[in-house]
Amino acid sequence: MRVIDIGTMVAGPVAATLLAAFGADVIKIERPGRGDALRHIGPSVEGESLWWNVEARNKKSVTLDLHHPEGQRVLRELVKHADVLVENFRPGVLDKWNLSWKHLEQVNPRLVMLSVSGYGQTGPYANRAGYDRIALAMGGTLNATGYPDRAPVKLGTAMADYSTAVLGAFGTMVALYNRDARGGTGQQIDLSLYETVFRFTDVMVTAYEK
Repeated sequence: MRVIDIGTMVAGPVAATLLAAFGADVIKIERPGRGDALRHIGPSVEGESLWWNVEARNKKSVTLDLHHPEGQRVLRELVKHADVLVENFRPGVLDKWNLSWKHLEQVNPRLVMLSVSGYGQTGPYANRAGYDRIALAMGGTLNATGYPDRAPVKLGTAMADYSTAVLGAFGTMVALYNRDARGGTGQQIDLSLYETVFRFTDVMVTAYEK
C-alpha cells in the first residue's frame, strides 16, 4: 500500500506513521528549505529533533513546492500510483492548488484521501485554523479537567492530535477494505479534531442529557 503524506506536524502525519508501522510504503512530502515544522520542535541531539525521528520513522522524505505549478504536477503524478493521500491543510487551500479531492479523484478514482482539519471540510467554522488545545476545548474535554474555581488545565500531551491520528488510520483502513474487498471506489475521509475529541468524552454527553 502506497501512502502520500503531505500533512504537517501531528494529526495527519501520525496517521501515516501508524500505517507505515504496519508495512505501508509512505512517501513524506516536505516543503523545500526547512522541511516539516516538526523537524525543529522538541528535544534535539546534535541539532536533530528526536520528536521528528519518532513521528517520521519508516517514511521516505522528498521535497515539493506545492505552491508552484511544477510541484503540483509532480504530486498529481505520484497520486496516480498511490492508494492513500493524507493531508491536514485548512479547507480550501488544496483547492487553490488544484489538488483538492475533486481534482485528485479525477487523477486516481481509487484514491482514499484522508483530510484532517480543525472543524471539518464544511460548516461555519470550516475555514478556521484548528489546533490541539482548541479542539480539546471545543470538544468538551477541558471542561472536565482541572479545578472548579479556576481555568481549565490542559492535558499534558497532544491528545486531540493523537486520537485524531488513530481514528484517521482506522478510517483509512475501513475505506481501503470497502474499496478492495467490497467492490467500492476511492473516497475522501472528512475527519475533524474537535469531533474526535467529542467522541472521546466518555459519559459526559449522556450525563448532561440526563
